[in-house]
Amino acid sequence: MKNHKSTRDSYGETLKELAKKDKNVVALDCDLGRSTRSFRITEADPERFIEMGIAEQDMISTSAGMASMGKIVFANSFAVFLTGRAFDQIRQQVSLPSANVKLCASSAGLTQGPDGATHQSVLDVSLMRTLPNMIVLSPADGNQAEQVVSAAYEYKGPVYLRLSRYETGDFLPENLSFKIGKAQVLKEGKDVMLASYGPILKNVLGASVILENWGISTGVVNFHTIKPIDVETVKSLGKSYSLIVSIEEHSIIGGLGTALSEVLAEMNSEKTIASLKRIGVQDRFGESGTADELLKKFKLDADGIAQTIKELV
Repeated sequence: MKNHKSTRDSYGETLKELAKKDKNVVALDCDLGRSTRSFRITEADPERFIEMGIAEQDMISTSAGMASMGKIVFANSFAVFLTGRAFDQIRQQVSLPSANVKLCASSAGLTQGPDGATHQSVLDVSLMRTLPNMIVLSPADGNQAEQVVSAAYEYKGPVYLRLSRYETGDFLPENLSFKIGKAQVLKEGKDVMLASYGPILKNVLGASVILENWGISTGVVNFHTIKPIDVETVKSLGKSYSLIVSIEEHSIIGGLGTALSEVLAEMNSEKTIASLKRIGVQDRFGESGTADELLKKFKLDADGIAQTIKELV
């Protein structure tokens, strides 16, 4: 599968293929099946797509029950509704018993777009990474989404999949290996290391090119797994770079930047040299606009990221 427009598109295609090979794969959705792309499972078997209506809490409870009967459940909704409306059910019925439920959170981040603050999930990673037993994954492009969804299928336990409607196309190297919990160093540098995840990583790579043209040598690392964070890679970066910058389409509170700071703060005895700057949503809600307009306003486009880092350096 090549040239996916968005990670949600690749998710739908991969879900269909998994359903073809395993009859235990089922998908539940909350009146958003075409937007989340979960409806693609109907191309393998219409009976394994369960429309729950606008009822995320019921969907999670039903998912946990089906998982207890041996099903591999992909539960779908917009990220903001899945994590917000159904947090109690996720905590009690999925995370606590370590149920084999995959929480497929579509339209994540600011790039959800014109629906505005009520529909933009900029707190979801923070919520999900606090839950014991929960894996938190966010693919950067379509090819990686295929790998991530397949890895979630293989993993026995709860997984939070942060998926996007933002159309970036495939931009990561095709031969890039993927493993849960292992960050990918995409580019080495000398001055600054840029740490990111999800589709916004394309803008981070663009910012790296701009910074290189300004004489600032930058590395780029993809933390596709926000939990468990790749502690060894973070420690290595902390010893190698004087400045690490986290960049995410999420609040700077509780996301990747926080995860990095937790590791770096405990490295005092290991002679870390790195300071950390967090770039993201600055403790506020989003607003209505196109994805590109919002990224530019929040300085999360390539130019905005590069300018912020230039000022830091």
